[in-house]
Amino acid sequence: MDAQSRPPKLMDRVKATMRVKRYSPRTEKTYCYWIRYFIRYHGVRHPASMGAPELKAFLEHLAVERHVAAATQNQALNAIVFLYRHVLEQKLGEIGEFSHARRPRRLPVVLSHQEVMRVLSHLSGPMHLMGNLMYGSGLRLIETCRLRVRDIDFDRQIITVRAGKGDKDRTTLLPASCVPALQHQITLAQQQLSSRLHHGCVPVSLPHALDRKYPNAGVSLAWQWLFPASRPCFDDSGKTVLHHIHPSAVQKAVKSAMKAASLPRPGSCHTLRHSFATQLLVQGTDIRTLQELLGHKSIETTQIYTHVLGNGFAGVRSPLG
Repeated sequence: MDAQSRPPKLMDRVKATMRVKRYSPRTEKTYCYWIRYFIRYHGVRHPASMGAPELKAFLEHLAVERHVAAATQNQALNAIVFLYRHVLEQKLGEIGEFSHARRPRRLPVVLSHQEVMRVLSHLSGPMHLMGNLMYGSGLRLIETCRLRVRDIDFDRQIITVRAGKGDKDRTTLLPASCVPALQHQITLAQQQLSSRLHHGCVPVSLPHALDRKYPNAGVSLAWQWLFPASRPCFDDSGKTVLHHIHPSAVQKAVKSAMKAASLPRPGSCHTLRHSFATQLLVQGTDIRTLQELLGHKSIETTQIYTHVLGNGFAGVRSPLG
């Protein structure tokens, strides 16, 4: 049997299926990790020869021996279910009862406005703007990294978040104080694009084969990353492209700024988004509007911020006054 007639390998089928269904690159990487782990755990047996009992044993292993978090165990479960349902097209059967990883309920760390300002004062250049957007617009870290020129609407003062969590689009606030820095960042994107066109025409990475539908999109200003990586890389097809800044670089800068600000509580990039939510609630923003701005699927996720503020007790006062 030659290479062309040979059936595709399992992991190639997994990746192809995820791309057809438009899963994000991060989800693809995560699911592939758990599927490989599941196969290795069971002695490199093919998943088609396994089923619910093997999945149950794997989930037990993660909870009891690996002590993973509940979200991690659920992530592994979702990956294996995806494999059987969409790739192997094979019924998994009833998993039955298994040891669930503990899901502790913890309130998010939030900062006061003054504390956030102290943190932001220790950031500079694009990192300062990215910190401002996570706090001023409530963006997730990866959403900030993925912003393109076309996502900024100065006239309506909104930012469009495209293919956010759950592959959903939404709009959120564009802080007026960020306008000059955003305009400067777009000017830099224009200058960098002109330089790349002059020296070899390296396009930006595009979603879901958009470059085939719009061949010039990768070298148009609208599709340029606001926060590009420092150097080009190769995409899955081996083509040289310019990707956005890696989230780890932003995490490192924000962590350093948090430390320099001498905060009483540890924080992260997501702390800036949490602080956005609590500040809007303090200002009287209704919970439904906040849910839309944050892009939460469930109102229960948004309501956690009312508990952070102590507003979840329907006006009940302590007997001590």
